[in-house]
Amino acid sequence: MSTQTPVLAGKVAVVTGGGRGIGKMITRGLLEAGAKVYISSRKDADLKSAVEELSPLGEVRAVSADLGTAHGVETLAGYLSERESRVHALFNNAGANWGAPLEEFPDSAWDKVLSVNVKGVFALTQALLPLLKAAATPEDPARVINTGSVDGLRAPAPGFNNFSYSASKAAVHMLTRQLAGTLAPDVLVNAIAPGLFESKMTAGILSLGTDAVADQIPLKRIGRPEDMAGIAVFLTSPASSYITGAVIPVDGGILSTG
Repeated sequence: MSTQTPVLAGKVAVVTGGGRGIGKMITRGLLEAGAKVYISSRKDADLKSAVEELSPLGEVRAVSADLGTAHGVETLAGYLSERESRVHALFNNAGANWGAPLEEFPDSAWDKVLSVNVKGVFALTQALLPLLKAAATPEDPARVINTGSVDGLRAPAPGFNNFSYSASKAAVHMLTRQLAGTLAPDVLVNAIAPGLFESKMTAGILSLGTDAVADQIPLKRIGRPEDMAGIAVFLTSPASSYITGAVIPVDGGILSTG
């Protein structure tokens, strides 16, 4: 029997949007690696289901918060501050999307998506800085890991009318780079840019048939939960302590096709 200590044992992580999709994949990986994890979401039902599913893997707690609002950021930050003196890793994963033809795309779609995907990322990072800096050591800085997208690295194909979403993810990538320079050396800031993973946000394209969609990806499959869990654990672990300001595609080679 192995007695090796889990790589993230003793660490506290926060995963926003952790109730489903990519956020739940990240949370599973962190728990399996030994971390204590707080998850947040706007939807109580998702949080309850995720906690019931993931609790056998480790300590996971849920907080309901809309991070597109100042009140939601204050709620989550306050909850954490009352219970923890340090946060080792913040995963800014909560996101919103909107799709509509160009001629019909409303102003409200920009307000909603940017408030969650960009403003919320900045505001929560700002609010949790005292806890992150308290966790940092010269050998193992604290971490902020933002969820970007391949749609922020290349223009979506015509017909994918997610104008505010792709623009918001490009903004997340640039914000990641700027925060990395600002917060070094105490906090490492990186971004994951997922390709196609199964989630509510990708349900429309996957309804065309998983095999047909996967055939357009160089690795001939969509992302698996363990793909996302693996990069999340790596970016939280000491193995990534010399990486900051990176935007890492996890896309099966989509970007390699131009």
